[in-house]
Amino acid sequence: MSLIKLTVSGISYSHTQNGAYALILEEEVGSRKLPIVIGAFEAQSIAIAIEDDIRPPRPLTHDLFKSLADRYSIVIKEVIINRLLDGIFYSSLVCERDGIEEVIDARTSDAIALAIRFYAPIYTYKDIMDRAGIILNAEAEEEEPQEEEEDNSNPYSGNDIASQVEQFLEEEAKANDFSSYSKGELEKMLNEALINEDYEKAALLRDELNKR
Repeated sequence: MSLIKLTVSGISYSHTQNGAYALILEEEVGSRKLPIVIGAFEAQSIAIAIEDDIRPPRPLTHDLFKSLADRYSIVIKEVIINRLLDGIFYSSLVCERDGIEEVIDARTSDAIALAIRFYAPIYTYKDIMDRAGIILNAEAEEEEPQEEEEDNSNPYSGNDIASQVEQFLEEEAKANDFSSYSKGELEKMLNEALINEDYEKAALLRDELNKR
C-alpha cells in the first residue's frame, strides 16, 4: 500500500474536555489533516520537542530514550501510522543499528514525540488517510492564506483549525462515554478490549468502572 508523508501541524487543547489534546498531522502534499487525540504528558513532550529553545530542567521520558539510543547508536529512521481500529491509531518505529533494521510497536503519541527528536519522517497508509483525514476550514484558508495573526495564547494551535478541532475532541469524548452502560456490560467490554490488546480503550473502561 502507498504511504503518505505527514508533518506535525500543531497541538490543540480542548477547553471543554479537561486534559484532552488533539495532535494535528497534515499530509505533505495535499490539504487533509489527521487529528489524533493524545494525553497531556505526550502533548507537553511533543510541544517541547517542536520548540528548540525550550529545555526542561530534567530530561523527559522521550528525551531519555533519545539519549540512550544515541549512546548505543540506535537510529529511528521513520515512523509509520499503520493501523486504525475503533478510533485508535497504531504505529511502528523503524529503527536501525549496525545496518540492521528492527520494527517496534509504539503508541502513536510516543512515536511522534520520538520522530521529532530524531528528525525522522512520519508516514501513514493511504487507506488510513482516506478514512480519517479531514479538511479543516478549507474555504477560509483559500480566502486568507497568508494574513492571519498568530494566537500567542496557544503557540501550538493553528487559528484556522481550533474550532473544528474542538468539535472533533467533543465527538471523541462522546464516543468514549461509557456512563450509560451497566457494570456487567463494562466488565464484558473491558475483557474484550484486553483480548484485542486495545489497552487505551481498556484504560477508559477501567476508569469508568472505578467511578462506580
